[in-house]
Amino acid sequence: MTDRTVVLGAGCFWCLDSIARKLKDVTRVRSVYTGGTAQTANYYAVCSGTTGHAEAVEITFNPEQLPAQVLFDVFFSTHDPTTLNRQGHDVGPQYRSAMFYSSEEEKREFQAAIDTAQQHFQDPIVTSLEPLAEVYEAEAEHQDFHARRPEVGYCQFIIDPKIAKLRANWSQWLREDQPVL
Repeated sequence: MTDRTVVLGAGCFWCLDSIARKLKDVTRVRSVYTGGTAQTANYYAVCSGTTGHAEAVEITFNPEQLPAQVLFDVFFSTHDPTTLNRQGHDVGPQYRSAMFYSSEEEKREFQAAIDTAQQHFQDPIVTSLEPLAEVYEAEAEHQDFHARRPEVGYCQFIIDPKIAKLRANWSQWLREDQPVL
C-alpha cells in the first residue's frame, strides 16, 4: 500500500503540525490553507476570517503502520472538536475543526471517525466535513513552527500541553527519531 494524505483542521495549524510530526510513520506534514482562493491564501488575509480558508494541516502517512483511525483519534483528542470556529483564544472560521474529504468513501470514513469520537465528549462534536478544495502551502515561517520557535509563548502555553497529552496517551505511536517534550 502507498502512503495516504489527509487534510485536517484543528484550530491554529501550528498545533496539529507539531503533533503530526511526532507520530510514527508520518512521512510529510505541511501547514496549508484550504477553502478559499489563491488570491487570499496568505496568513494576514486568512487571519481576517473572511476568506473562507481554514488553517489546516496536510498529513501524509503510511496507513499500514499508522492506522488512519489512530490518526483520527489523536486528532480528536488533541483539540476541542465541540467548539464552533474556536480553539481557545483563536476565534473565527479559519480556526474551525474540519475534515476535508477527497472522495465519498473518505467522507464516510471521516463521519465514522466523528461518530466514534463522540463517545468521549459530552457536548456534540461540531467538526465539519467539507469537500477538499485546492490547498495552498502556508508561508515558510508556519512550517514546523513549534520546533523552530519553542520559546514563543503560544508554543509554551498552548502547544506544549497538547504535546504532553500526546505523550501521555499515545506514546506507543510516537517517533523514536524525534525528541518529544
